[in-house]
Amino acid sequence: MKPTLPLAHSSPAEVPLQANLRVPAARGLAPSLLQRAAELRLDWDTRSRSRFAARDSLGRSIAVILPRGSVLRDGDALVAVDGSLLRVRAARQALLQVRADDALALLRAAYHLGNRHVALQLGCDVLQLEPDPVLADMLGRMGLRVEAALAPFEPESGAYEVHDRSPAHSHDHDHGHDHAHDHATDAAGA
Repeated sequence: MKPTLPLAHSSPAEVPLQANLRVPAARGLAPSLLQRAAELRLDWDTRSRSRFAARDSLGRSIAVILPRGSVLRDGDALVAVDGSLLRVRAARQALLQVRADDALALLRAAYHLGNRHVALQLGCDVLQLEPDPVLADMLGRMGLRVEAALAPFEPESGAYEVHDRSPAHSHDHDHGHDHAHDHATDAAGA
């Protein structure tokens, strides 16, 4: 009997490892566990989707399946169905960095970009946004310095998404009354 050679297409397809539990800011996880965890380096577009495929730092195929509307932030952790952990890291990506000679000019730029619902990362002396030649031109005409950069991107979450990651701040609590209210208003003391 002649030995048969395996056909190239006969090998089983790689089955992705499913990750479906997000741990915001890896809260409550032991640092030693996180240090050993594989990383998922993802750009903003990918982290803002609730379902996607990726490869982790170990080369494994990962299928991320989260509830609709989920957004992954740099520093979050994912738990895979086999119990393994994945650290989410913001990948470096092409961005525009906007700088000004004074804080008011930068504040005006943030205002105009916000009116256009642009995903924007705020810094004390810099704004970061995804490349857009029309916006770059507008900002240049406003007297701002606009430069291309390659950096991690972590835009503001928006007024309706929880962005306080401190353990002391939780939205899973009972105020002892039965009406809805805005936590942003509560935080402002109104």
